Amino acid sequence: MMDAREQDLLVGNENIVEMQNVEEEDFAISKSSDADAEFDITIGNIEDIIMDDEFQHLQQSFMEKYYPEFEDSEENKLIYTSIFNEYIETLEKHLEYQLIERIPGFNMDAFTVLLKQHKDEVSGDILDMLLTFTDFIAFKEMFIDYRAEKEGRGLDLSTGLVVKSFNSVSSASLTSNMASQSI
Repeated sequence: MMDAREQDLLVGNENIVEMQNVEEEDFAISKSSDADAEFDITIGNIEDIIMDDEFQHLQQSFMEKYYPEFEDSEENKLIYTSIFNEYIETLEKHLEYQLIERIPGFNMDAFTVLLKQHKDEVSGDILDMLLTFTDFIAFKEMFIDYRAEKEGRGLDLSTGLVVKSFNSVSSASLTSNMASQSI
């Protein structure tokens, strides 16, 4: 490839432009595989679906219905299993149906395999929500956290804040400090 490089050679009062042969540079072109692109499209659609009012309402209603059943203890009640199965039947099936509507040929089993391979690439909130479909402990924690929040036992960070009134400093000492600094 020929590239014009200006040389600061002055002959008389004219600049001379010299043509030089420059090696072509190889540029690495990043191209994701079809599976990676399909995974990214699926994650984008999942984000859209779970942010949709219909999904939010479905999940909120389910949580409201069953949160009193869950207790923060090591033991698991027998009813947790039936609630977990109903949750999967209701919310995971809704998500899967929406994905099938949006992505022709979508397969949840194939996506689950890809999710395991790319779990480090998925935002925490999305991954946490998806884990509630396959991981009973994540499901139970979601309900325990929801119950704690409903009962006012959520994480309280207010004890770490210290607020001091500006009025606690006498206005006379403030005025004298400001006057001495301006001199």
